[in-house]
Amino acid sequence: MDELKAVFASNLIRLRTEAGLTQAELGRQLNYSDKTISKWERAEAMPDALVLLLMGEMFHVTVDYLLHEHSEWEGDRARARADEERPYNRGAITAVSITGLWTVAVLLFVCFWISGKILWVVFPCAVPLTLITLLVFNTMWNRGRWNMMIVMALVLCLLVLVYFLFFRINMWQLFLVAIPAELVVFFSFRIRRSRRDGKAPGKESGT
Repeated sequence: MDELKAVFASNLIRLRTEAGLTQAELGRQLNYSDKTISKWERAEAMPDALVLLLMGEMFHVTVDYLLHEHSEWEGDRARARADEERPYNRGAITAVSITGLWTVAVLLFVCFWISGKILWVVFPCAVPLTLITLLVFNTMWNRGRWNMMIVMALVLCLLVLVYFLFFRINMWQLFLVAIPAELVVFFSFRIRRSRRDGKAPGKESGT
């Protein structure tokens, strides 16, 4: 087990430095503390299988690569093979989805316009749908790194949308709800992060 920890530590250090990440930056991406990353790199502990999978996706290598010794050219070949197995551009998929959503919004607006009714509300309604789309893709592909910001923007956007729909009534007081609502979102994400910061029993030491 000690030999396996040493091999993994060596691979982790090389992959992290090649990616230009500090221990703190890597820890934020994995939702762990930099102290936990340091313990892994000192071969004092190892992460669980789920974290190994996340690391493999992050560095474009397999879990098997993380746990075995190999030369530099083997690492380059493993990353190239992983890139070939992932043919789709995630950014392009996200852009196409959001562009398609706004295309539908414009189409609805034009259809109502042709029928003699100007329906501007389709555009503010498309904004929260856009944020929800970003939230889904960010959760799938970026391990939810920006989810807190997206959710906070979504909450504020929904309040603005409600105000816009009832703009004939003076409802400026509605925006007072934004303050506690945004705080709820912020602290909710802090709860999840603190649980995985290496403070829970058994989480710091790994396997």
